Amino acid sequence: MPKELYGHFHSDEHHFVDKAWDWVERAAEQHAVKLTDFLDPRQAFILTSLVNRHPDVHCRLDGGYSAAERRRALIAPDYRSLDGEDMAMAVLSVSSGDGKFLTLEHGDYMGAILGLGMKRDKVGDIHVIEGGCHCLVTQDAADYLHLNLSQVHRVHVQTELLSLDKLELAQVQLDELNLSVASMRMDGILSDVFRLSRAKILIPIQAGRCRVNWKLEEDPSKPLKEGDMVSLQGFGRFKVLEVEGVTKKGRIRVKIGKFA
Repeated sequence: MPKELYGHFHSDEHHFVDKAWDWVERAAEQHAVKLTDFLDPRQAFILTSLVNRHPDVHCRLDGGYSAAERRRALIAPDYRSLDGEDMAMAVLSVSSGDGKFLTLEHGDYMGAILGLGMKRDKVGDIHVIEGGCHCLVTQDAADYLHLNLSQVHRVHVQTELLSLDKLELAQVQLDELNLSVASMRMDGILSDVFRLSRAKILIPIQAGRCRVNWKLEEDPSKPLKEGDMVSLQGFGRFKVLEVEGVTKKGRIRVKIGKFA
């Protein structure tokens, strides 16, 4: 692939860039059609960027519903219509009759699925709903999960495979925080949101555990902006909902939505 493309991406992303460019080239030169596993939004952005560089290739992204965060990609020569193609997804419904689901969270379901040896790429969005969860999975992983997922965080569960039209979406809950900050520097806002000192917040940032809009970000001075999605592994994630203006003392008022 053109080596100058690497300059647009973090070194940790080069492996995926190579893989995605290979999909694009195979579609263009060998008329191959590739259905990927689930991609996160950053991977989808990288793939779309590479597809747009090639005039003979296009792709379709689909995560099972219109607002999906994690999506599968179908990459093909541009003469092939992708609208009616099967994206090979199923809904894994997880439920329990003992009412203990009130204490189970997104991470509990994810941990149980990965604990079965399942790759993260086989799992799309997970929706925690009343009485359990609905999880998007690839069709080739669906039967295995249906047969083997019997416990989530010590709670015995039953599973059922549903069609996409039966998917129930979780109600996204954001805890709103109103901050007054000296600047929009990432380390300062992370420090306030997660209630850690500036010195302590630098440790996970420099260890490569912070992502802004799903892109690895190691520069603590990076300015955040309205709409940014920020995650810190082990602590959670939040969205910069609104930059509301400047106070008389020159501080910036920021509204943050922290994911519950």
